[in-house]
Amino acid sequence: MEATVRLTSPVDGFGFEAFHVTPPEQRRGGLVLIHEIFGVTDHIRDLARGFAADGYEVLAPALFDRQVPGLAAGYDPEGIRIGRACSEAAPWDEVAQDLSACVAALAPPVFAVGYCWGGTAAWLAAARIGGVAAASAYYGRRIPELIDEAPRCPLICHFGRTDPTIPPETVAAIRDRYPDLPVHVYEAGHGFASDRRPDYVEDAARLARLRTLQLFHRNAGIRSDDP
Repeated sequence: MEATVRLTSPVDGFGFEAFHVTPPEQRRGGLVLIHEIFGVTDHIRDLARGFAADGYEVLAPALFDRQVPGLAAGYDPEGIRIGRACSEAAPWDEVAQDLSACVAALAPPVFAVGYCWGGTAAWLAAARIGGVAAASAYYGRRIPELIDEAPRCPLICHFGRTDPTIPPETVAAIRDRYPDLPVHVYEAGHGFASDRRPDYVEDAARLARLRTLQLFHRNAGIRSDDP
C-alpha cells in the first residue's frame, strides 16, 4: 500500500510531504529513504517500492519542500540546476529536524538510506538523530562538510571509483578519519545505483543494495541512544 502523507518538523512546525509505502507481508522495520538533488522522482518511488517488497515500511520525504514544494526534477541541465539550488539552500540543521520527524513517525527499528545529496543526509541522520539503527550512504559528495560529526550508529558508505564529483582524496579522508567505517568503492561513476542515469552499473547497484540490506538485517535489534 502506498500513499502521500504529511509530516511536521518538531522544531519549527513546518509541514512537508513524504511518499509512504508499507510492506506487503511481514515488516522488518522502518526506512527513511533520502532523495538525490532531484527530489522525490519516479526513481526514488521505485526504490521505495523495492525496499517495501523486502519488508520495510518506507518514508521518502520531500526534503526540498521548503525550497520547491513537490520537486521531481529531470536529469537534464535544468533539473540539475534546480536541484543544486535547492540542495544549497537547505541548511543541514533544517534537514536534520525534518529527518527526525520521519524517524519519529516509524516504529523501530528505523534505518536510513540516501543517494547523492541524500547520501550526505544519511550520514547526518546517523550522526545526529536518535533512533536510527543503521544507515547506508551512497555517493555523498558533501560528507566532508559533516566529517567532524561521528556516526552514532552503524553506517556504510558507497562510492564510484570514476565519480568525477568525488575525488579519491575525499574517500581517503573519510577512511583515514574513521578507519573502522566500511567504505566500499565500486568500478562505477556517480549515480551508479540509478537505472535512470547514464552511470548506472547493474552489478555495482546490486552489490551495494545487498550490502545495505545485510547491514539492516544485522542491526535490526539495535537502536542508537536518544539525543
